[in-house]
Amino acid sequence: MPTPNPITRDIVSFPDPALGTTRSWTALRYGTPGTGPKAYIHAGLHADELPGLLLCDHLGRLLDAAAARGEILGEIILVPFTNPIGLAQWVNNTHVGRFELGRVGNFNRGYPVLGPEVAKRIGKHLTDDAATNVALIRQTMREILAEIEPIQEMDFLRVAILSRAIDADIALDLHCDTRALMHLYLGTPLWPNAKDLAADLGSHATLLAEDSGGSSLDEAIGGPWWYLARTFPDKPIPPACLATTVELRGESDVTDELAGQDAAALYRFLQRRGVIAGDPGPLPALVNDATDLTASDLLVTPVAGVMVYKVGLGDRVKKGDVVAEIVNPLTHARTPIKATTDGFILVLRDTHNVRPGFQVAKVVGTVPLAHRQGYLLSD
Repeated sequence: MPTPNPITRDIVSFPDPALGTTRSWTALRYGTPGTGPKAYIHAGLHADELPGLLLCDHLGRLLDAAAARGEILGEIILVPFTNPIGLAQWVNNTHVGRFELGRVGNFNRGYPVLGPEVAKRIGKHLTDDAATNVALIRQTMREILAEIEPIQEMDFLRVAILSRAIDADIALDLHCDTRALMHLYLGTPLWPNAKDLAADLGSHATLLAEDSGGSSLDEAIGGPWWYLARTFPDKPIPPACLATTVELRGESDVTDELAGQDAAALYRFLQRRGVIAGDPGPLPALVNDATDLTASDLLVTPVAGVMVYKVGLGDRVKKGDVVAEIVNPLTHARTPIKATTDGFILVLRDTHNVRPGFQVAKVVGTVPLAHRQGYLLSD
């Protein structure tokens, strides 16, 4: 009989945000640290995005069975819901989990930028051996995070996540959009090495950027590696963590069928990466190649009104095609929202009562757009 792998619970207790109030989350740890590759996977950083939570239920069942068979070759940290702050935010019976309602704003922005401080500390200690440098960098990042003494609840959440993910070989931040096809946000240096993840998940778009603005979690985890590689070009520093945001389609895509499908895909991916034993089978064909994030445009309405879509998810459009119209029912005016590039529709919105500046759609093209500079994300 095989020896079962250990499964432990890491309960993270938050500082009390108010008298009589406590919060916590639990990380499930599979396997033994240091025995093989480490994967960190969590869901619900945007707490109103539920497909990832259901995926973790399905994936957790697969990992429980693998651990019972002794097939966890490395270490896996699975956090089924990572943001108790956002999970508790309800206004007029409507869940508001994307933004912290106190002062912070978007839960997936403002993470510590570790690269410059790591560079200060390790410059004289780097070697000509990549593995030695990776170990040094990871240890230094852990030390920096351990020195942070957060007071605010949101800062505690950021440090708690980073402390568990920063030394991982794989870090998957599970999200979704409003209405969308499966897609990934990925650091440019991680492509094409991450093709197996995109192929297993059936990702329709892999959007590449080294710095998309806002210091989102995946770039806070992965970014130090390419920052340090640029800072010390004479030393071997690989992009040692595949850190990515996985967009699990849309907010309403919460079904056991999809969650089971996606959990099986991530399980196969972990097998391919040597975290779990077993044969994942042949790698599926890639749906679409990766594109630079600056080639994808966010279409915005200049007026208020009732939005009517003229396209659906996955539809291909040409520059100038009408994607939606904003209707003023008093004047009968219809303001067209037009594609600014050739590409396909990746994201649409559920809200049809719109105001100026509302983001109507995301179109994925292949040619970088001159106006897509600086802050590239949607809030």
